[in-house]
Amino acid sequence: MPAAHPSRLQVLTAGIVSLVLCMGIARFAYTPLLPLMQQQAGLGAAEGGWLAAWNYVGYLCGALFASSVSDLVLKDRLYRVGMVVAVLSTAAMGLSDSVLWWSVWRFIAGLSSAAGMLFGTGLILNWLIRHDHRPELGIHFVGIGLGIATCALMVSLMRQSLDWHAQWYVFAAAGLILLGPALYWLPKPDTSGLTHAGRPMPDAAPSPLFMRVFMAAYFCAGVGYVVSATFIVAIVDHLPGLAGKGSLVFLVIGLSAAPACILWDLVARRIGMLNALLATSTVQIAGILMPLAGGLTAALAGAVLFGVTFIGLVSLVLTMAGRYFPTRPAKMMGRMTIAYGVAQIIAPAVTGWIAERAGSYAGGLYLAAAVMVVGSLLLVALKVVERRDAQTAAHPEHA
Repeated sequence: MPAAHPSRLQVLTAGIVSLVLCMGIARFAYTPLLPLMQQQAGLGAAEGGWLAAWNYVGYLCGALFASSVSDLVLKDRLYRVGMVVAVLSTAAMGLSDSVLWWSVWRFIAGLSSAAGMLFGTGLILNWLIRHDHRPELGIHFVGIGLGIATCALMVSLMRQSLDWHAQWYVFAAAGLILLGPALYWLPKPDTSGLTHAGRPMPDAAPSPLFMRVFMAAYFCAGVGYVVSATFIVAIVDHLPGLAGKGSLVFLVIGLSAAPACILWDLVARRIGMLNALLATSTVQIAGILMPLAGGLTAALAGAVLFGVTFIGLVSLVLTMAGRYFPTRPAKMMGRMTIAYGVAQIIAPAVTGWIAERAGSYAGGLYLAAAVMVVGSLLLVALKVVERRDAQTAAHPEHA
């Protein structure tokens, strides 16, 4: 049974642990394991891209469903089911040598990731607002960076002693350990429309134009994120003189991502949410391209910039969703994630196709950086839309 009256520390720890499980293990363990599966299981670059795409198809389907669910009790149940499925789908990856079955399990893992990321995050944000804490997700999203770093470190430690089958089983066992706090320390949701101090929690939806531009910018962010997140280990391992260094770079991404959301929360308090988003987007472009400069120093510098920014951008967007819809944040989170998820289906498949024909992942990185430039311009446009909407709200007679 979930804890009846958990502390803020317990609730935030439940969120961190759930993200280590559903995003770190169920989702990102595949990235450092990809080169090993290519070596030992004969997985090709294009097939590796399609497996990543199937994972994101599952994530997108979960986001579509999340955007239609308003019932907090149902969200809580689906979150808990998703945590269990994250463990099972991870173990199942080691049971087969079939690309078909791998695709099925990556799809199911994507569903579980959506349950943890959207339902879990929404429930925690709702709890924070209801208990009069700051509606910020920086501490919560430490779990994604920790998950990435943990996966990279585990693969590095297991590389010499265990084959790819056994490594999936070890990840599943680790997920089983994380399951307890992820389920027990997140309380059952309060369905009232008031905070514990008795204040109302009104929703304040942004304008339709704001949402359209925002979703387009987040689509671009999805492309910028997914190419490096999926292929960075393989990319670095294929660079001259860097064979075997990909897991180190992935570890640095995770370590950089772990404190990043807390940093961006502080930045957003000083310069505003949209200015902070624009900063993450522009810096991430440099992080995407730096590995192509060659050498371990450039690859590690790019990893730091990418790790600090990609998760900060996601955290800021989902925090904004919670502020617009405090009673049902997962609805807007789901809509935004649909845009992000579509990009994550298209970009890995295209990158794998480019790599198969060109013999290099460089084209995929250039594509990701170019799309991020477009996304940054859309965020500039979004600031204009926000100002226009504020003026319209202040002077409705001129609308």
